[in-house]
Amino acid sequence: MFYKDERLALFIDGSNLYAAAKTLGFDIDYKLLRSEFMRRGKLLRAFYYTALLENDEYSPIRPLVDWLHYNGFSMVTKAAKEYTDSMGRRKVKGNMDIELAVNAMELAPHLDHIVIFSGDGDFRPLVESLQRQGVRVSVVSTIRSQPPMISDDLRRQADNFIELDDLRDVIGRPPREPREPAATTPAED
Repeated sequence: MFYKDERLALFIDGSNLYAAAKTLGFDIDYKLLRSEFMRRGKLLRAFYYTALLENDEYSPIRPLVDWLHYNGFSMVTKAAKEYTDSMGRRKVKGNMDIELAVNAMELAPHLDHIVIFSGDGDFRPLVESLQRQGVRVSVVSTIRSQPPMISDDLRRQADNFIELDDLRDVIGRPPREPREPAATTPAED
């Protein structure tokens, strides 16, 4: 439930939202996402949280980060830590939970409604604290994946759970047409 006159902010856990949408088989159109929530209330901020590999010359997420920053999103990034696990596999760690929680707590006195795009159960205490401050909290994730991408505790704590799959037609990017191979001309004899 949204009210047109409520002050609203979005807190997007980038890697969590990406994984949920990918599991559901669609891509997010962030311009449509922002427009949808501007329509639902007075959108004050839209934060996007992601970790970036700093030593890579080209990061596949860099164009998205640049586009979001240029198009009205408040970007919160940090360098991801790269390490090798005990099995010798290369792993990347870049948890943004603390940054998201701190920003939400700082803005809470100026907001009526916060929308968190994540299913991470670590956010349950944050949601509870925001609610004690009088802020309504909606959580966007999915229970339609196997296993569900949202923690049951987080879903139960939130004032409102929004199924990401139900937003597909509103914020989903149309599927890209598969590229046809370039036509080859037969060699002339």
